[in-house]
Amino acid sequence: MEIVVIGMGYVGIPAAALFANVEGFNVIGVQRRSKRSGWKIDYLNAGKCPIEGDEPGLAELISKVVKKGSFKVTDDISVCKKADVILIDVQTPVDQNRMPQYKSLREVSHAVGKHMKNGAMIIIESTVAPGTTNYIVKPILEKSSRMKAGEDFNLVYSYERVMVGRLLHNLKHMPRIVGGLTPKCAQRGVKFYKNINKAELFPTNCLTAEIAKVTENTYRDVNIAFANEVALICESLGVNVHEVRRFVNSLPNDPSDPAKNPYRMMHIPGAGAGGHCLPKDPWLLKYGLDAYGDFKFTPKILIESRKINDSMPQHMKDLVEEALHEKNVKLQDARVCILGFAFLGDSNDTRNTPALPLYNLLKDICKEVIVHDPYVKEFEGINLTNNLGNALKNKDCMVIVTRHKQYVDIRLDWLKSILATPVIVDGRNVFYPKDCEEAGFSYRGVGIGTHK
Repeated sequence: MEIVVIGMGYVGIPAAALFANVEGFNVIGVQRRSKRSGWKIDYLNAGKCPIEGDEPGLAELISKVVKKGSFKVTDDISVCKKADVILIDVQTPVDQNRMPQYKSLREVSHAVGKHMKNGAMIIIESTVAPGTTNYIVKPILEKSSRMKAGEDFNLVYSYERVMVGRLLHNLKHMPRIVGGLTPKCAQRGVKFYKNINKAELFPTNCLTAEIAKVTENTYRDVNIAFANEVALICESLGVNVHEVRRFVNSLPNDPSDPAKNPYRMMHIPGAGAGGHCLPKDPWLLKYGLDAYGDFKFTPKILIESRKINDSMPQHMKDLVEEALHEKNVKLQDARVCILGFAFLGDSNDTRNTPALPLYNLLKDICKEVIVHDPYVKEFEGINLTNNLGNALKNKDCMVIVTRHKQYVDIRLDWLKSILATPVIVDGRNVFYPKDCEEAGFSYRGVGIGTHK
């Protein structure tokens, strides 16, 4: 089977590598030679993995399939001419007005339609607003190809469930939803994914699959917002939200009658929710409703949840000011070190990281703001370093935004010896508040009350 995967990102790369590892499959990745991502073409063709951090098995698999000759990358989208299956894994961000930006998706759909052969299967894996496959992608493919979807070619929407740090694992072992334009499209999609996925595959239609994807992530976003709101309540009342969470989650699931005694799973509050999905998928869900729904209403829970999560960097800034004030240091005189720029621990993924708005809030007020991250090498406009000692030396406040393993190992005695002012603002529950206070630190944490 000839397979083309368009978009060499966190979804496209592991998917391409897994399919290339199937006997008899030949995979070509397509990546634009853009200033930001064009380097991935030569990098992948050399058998190297461009995704850094703790990503089990991915680097080894890429090296294996490149050496095997079953995987290569190009910027020439005309390779779609020979493809039996074409996966579209391009970015679908939202703009400042929370509207989906489909420029890449539209361009790729047009190019695929122009080049694809009769009988090909086109699979959209990018996260999109409900209705996008039917109302945007399908018409472009049909117009460009002069073929009929569902008759001359198969059209499928099947979303990924990847998570940084578990890319290969999730693609292989998480159940997959396969939405087809027609039942035959869905069944062909299920058969295709069975080559790499060992979990259950659920056939459905495109619209249901699209809604399921954005609802999945919106559900998590709402739960995080709930945890963050409870954290603020705990701060105000002077208790530790993590102890509250432990008690809430102690309610067991009774297997004899789960419906009458469901377990609780309160999420972990923190400095903010980042990543490619959570900050935008609630808006995609709302957009689908606004654009294609039979009646109009304003969904309140998901909108307010998004506002709460977006507000957490501002709350972190307020905690920094509080903690510094306790040591008689004004915010405008402070030199601050932010630990972590990736949105997730032990990764280099900076998409929608809450560290960026926090940095922007502090940089115009404080005397100095520097960011440390062991995996992120550079980011435009950010004063960034990979040297932890240099980053913390003579600073007045250490602010933890990302829970990298390196930060969990920081010793308080070493930290106190290197900081100019012993102040910690902990957005990821890395340190025990009592230990910090006994060591002489001014400590603030999300959801950590300070009443004596």
